[in-house]
Amino acid sequence: MLKNFWYAVEFSAAVTEQPKRVVVLGMELALFRRKSDRKLIALSNLCVHRGGSISDGWTEGDCIVCPYHGWQYDADGACTKIPANPLDHPIPKKAHVDAYPAEEHYGLVWVFMGDLPAAERPPIPPFPEFGQPGWRAVYGEFTWKAHYSRVVENGIDIAHTPFVHAASFGNREQPEIQSYEVESDDNGGTARVTMMPPLPKGLWKFLRRERTPVTVSPSFLMPNIARLDIDLGKWRTIVFDANIPIDERTTRTIFVQIRNFFTGAWADGDSRNRVLKIMREDQRTVESQRPELLPYDLAAELHVKSDALGVSYRKLRKKYLDKGWGIDSHLIRTAYAGRSAVVIPSPARRENPELARAWVMPEAPVITLRRKAVGE
Repeated sequence: MLKNFWYAVEFSAAVTEQPKRVVVLGMELALFRRKSDRKLIALSNLCVHRGGSISDGWTEGDCIVCPYHGWQYDADGACTKIPANPLDHPIPKKAHVDAYPAEEHYGLVWVFMGDLPAAERPPIPPFPEFGQPGWRAVYGEFTWKAHYSRVVENGIDIAHTPFVHAASFGNREQPEIQSYEVESDDNGGTARVTMMPPLPKGLWKFLRRERTPVTVSPSFLMPNIARLDIDLGKWRTIVFDANIPIDERTTRTIFVQIRNFFTGAWADGDSRNRVLKIMREDQRTVESQRPELLPYDLAAELHVKSDALGVSYRKLRKKYLDKGWGIDSHLIRTAYAGRSAVVIPSPARRENPELARAWVMPEAPVITLRRKAVGE
């Protein structure tokens, strides 16, 4: 699991003034909206006093209140009130939790899980078609008992379609994948192929009445976005999957699907169910893959030409692991388990020298060269 990226962690509509607990990269966050301006706030969910869950508390003014002893934290994570203290007692500098940058895009809440300054952060994955005239959006979610990297790679895998999705849009009679080029940069990669799926059923049969080629453009955006663009000529549909790493064995996918046809609300249920049907078809295969973690070594699994987009994803993921951005979840689960809570460092740890020594919760360890070999 990689730090120093923006992660979509929740649907915007699900976050209110009432604090909400979410988990990403094995870390708990407390999300809430500030009462004065509805601004999104994302704090580490660990109260530095006794490790209480502040998301179980409530908001008071623009602060969140820990339900254990009533400590209040502002949007920057600084404690502003300790009810048990006499009024003339100063609040310790260490009464401070990590606060993470948070933004809203595409109907999703994005949190930057890392300590890089703004100028050095990778961008929020783009979705330029979202919100444009003529497009209709639906939302949904799906949970996998699998590592997020396996889920992402499955989402951009072209060659599995004729077999895993034979009951829906796969065509086992024509499984060959034409040669394609991968366009990539430091933020992701995309491919474009032509396929010959069977005629659709249900509502979509009105879009394609004859068996004609369909252009499919799968792509990935670091660290965990899988996007699928299906071009039927005049009509297009795009599925944008944010595959949230909950822990090493659990991934929560929250998706946005947009279409420029059947743009009335009456077709939303059908559109959402089609995406979920595809994920259910994928689920057994993805959850049974071994090893569960995507190998760090590219030679650990055999690749062929049709795997070019997946190989591009593995290479880019390896690049960021080599930069020291990989969270050592194995070490956290073993050496730290039950003894010490850790957090991903927030920007304030680097940006504010006065707070350099004023952190109670230690930083999450990163993967060393020795650990990379096992694919964490």
